[in-house]
Amino acid sequence: MNIQKLPKIELHLHLDCSLSFEVVKKLRPETTHEDYERDFIAPENCASLEEYLKCAAAPIAIMQTAEQLEAVTLDLFQQLKNDHVIYAEIRFAPLQHLEQGLSPEEVVNIVDQATSKGIKTTGVEARIILCTLRHFSEEQSLKTVKLVEQFKGTNVTGFDIAADETLPIDNHVKAFEYAQEHVISCTAHAGEARGPESVMETLKHFHPSRIGHGVRSIEDRALLNDLKEKNIHLEVCPTSNVQTGIYDSVAQHRINDIYNNGNSLSVNTDGRAISNVNLTEEYEKLNRHFDWQKEQFLKVNHDAIDAAFCDEDTKEKLREKLSNGFKIS
Repeated sequence: MNIQKLPKIELHLHLDCSLSFEVVKKLRPETTHEDYERDFIAPENCASLEEYLKCAAAPIAIMQTAEQLEAVTLDLFQQLKNDHVIYAEIRFAPLQHLEQGLSPEEVVNIVDQATSKGIKTTGVEARIILCTLRHFSEEQSLKTVKLVEQFKGTNVTGFDIAADETLPIDNHVKAFEYAQEHVISCTAHAGEARGPESVMETLKHFHPSRIGHGVRSIEDRALLNDLKEKNIHLEVCPTSNVQTGIYDSVAQHRINDIYNNGNSLSVNTDGRAISNVNLTEEYEKLNRHFDWQKEQFLKVNHDAIDAAFCDEDTKEKLREKLSNGFKIS
C-alpha cells in the first residue's frame, strides 16, 4: 500500500492554519525558517486549545489583501495536489480579513474565485465553508451565515462555528436557526476542549450534520451511539488533538475505538501548517499505531464523501476516483 498515492478526502481544513513556508516567504520576505516555526506552527503539546489557536494570528495578519488571499488559497491547492487529495472543504472566517479595507463580500468572492482557479489548475475538487467564531457577536454570526446564503451557487456550500468552544453558544443560536431555515449545510466544532456535554449542547441548539472533532463523544457511549444512529459525521484530526492536549500521543487517540463502534468519520489535518502535518502523515500514523489498512482508509473516505457539502453528481465522480485510485495504490 502506497499511502502517499492513495486518493484522499479532507473535510476539516482551516485556510488560515495551512500557510506553507514558501507562501509566507513570498508574502513576508524577511521571514526565516526560525520565524516560520515560531509563528506558524503550534508546539507539539500546547497547554490548551487557546495556546494552539494563538498560532492563527500571524497568518491572518498576512491574509488581508486580494493578492494575499489568492496566494494563500492557491498555495493550499498545491499542497492538496501533492498529498493526493481529490476533494477538500476549505474553511475560514471572512470577518477576520477586513483590516485593510476589504468588505466581507469581497473577501468571500476573492477566496471563491481563487478556489475556482485552484480547481482548474490542480484538478483538486473543493468547496468552501464560512466560519463564525465563538467570541463573535450575534450580529457577526448572522452576517457570516448570510454570506453563505448570498454566495449560493458558488464554491461556498457550508457554515461552521470555530474557536474557543468553552465560550457560551448564546450569540450563535440565531445564525444556526437561519441556516436551518435556508437549508444551509452546517458543521460545528465541539467535543474538543470540552467533553461530551459540548457535543450534546451543539446538537441541541445548532443541529449540524457534522461535528468538527467530536472525539470526546466516546466518553459517553450513549452519545456516541446516538451520533451513529443519526448518522452525524465526525471530522477527526488526530495530530491536532494531541497538540491541544486531548491525548498525549496519536497512539492513545480514540479514533480506532470510534471507527470500531461504526460511527461515520473522516481523517483530517485541521491545519497543515499549525499542526505541521499532511494527510499522508496522518494516515501513516494510523497505519503504524492501529494497523489501519486500505479497508479502513477506503471506509473513512467513503464516509467523508457521503457527508460532504457538495452535490450528488460530484459525489459520484469522487466515489469513482476513490475506487480507481485504491485499486492501483
